[in-house]
Amino acid sequence: MIDEIKITKAIASSFMDKFLKGIECDVAIVGAGPSGLTASYYLARSGFKVSIFEKKLSLGGGIWGGGMMFNQVVVQKSALDVLDEFGISYEEFDENHYIVDAIELAGTLIYKAVKAGVSVFNLTTVEDVMIKNGRISGLVINWSAVEMSGLHVDPMTISAKAVVDATGHDAVVCRLVAKKAGRLEIKGERFMHAEEGEKGVVERTSEVFPGLFVTGMAVAAVYGLPRMGPIFGGMLLSGKRVAELISEKLKGKARS
Repeated sequence: MIDEIKITKAIASSFMDKFLKGIECDVAIVGAGPSGLTASYYLARSGFKVSIFEKKLSLGGGIWGGGMMFNQVVVQKSALDVLDEFGISYEEFDENHYIVDAIELAGTLIYKAVKAGVSVFNLTTVEDVMIKNGRISGLVINWSAVEMSGLHVDPMTISAKAVVDATGHDAVVCRLVAKKAGRLEIKGERFMHAEEGEKGVVERTSEVFPGLFVTGMAVAAVYGLPRMGPIFGGMLLSGKRVAELISEKLKGKARS
């Protein structure tokens, strides 16, 4: 016999358990696009407690629509190792360009992140940052529906040893830090130049403020790099790179 009240209790109690475990994490990732999901997977696989916050209902960022709603994307040869790690299939277009089904890419990144142990909180907006002793120590969050409806509802906080801005073109967390703490300049994303943008996004993936790291298209927004359109190798490699940087930093602190 199905009991409606037990259904409600099951959902509410299990979510609250996940929420209470997720609000104190090693790494908080804001944005569940390709770079954020990739970073979350590698960090969780390295043994870190990872929570990812996505303001929209669905995860995957701009992957789903491919290029102009043609749901295929391109990944360059240098990023094929990441696709292999995730078990994502691809077809060769030429010696440097490989075709990937956008739905498989988004779905697999999400699935692998969750199976690796990442706590995912969708429909959650980051409206401020928490800074203590000159470094970012957490995030101020609220339900996206509260922001969308303009309701006056106070937010709550989560703590993290490291925060990743993976919010894409908007670079939401970096803009908050630039506005409220200074010491960070947002140059703004530039024109289309796929080769330069793909290279720069990986190379400039970095810690931009104590405790705050930037990955994916947010890198382009912070450092004034070109955009690159529906090619996703740089996003994947940037996500992997930021996971490596954070892992080195947090494990180094643990040893000291």
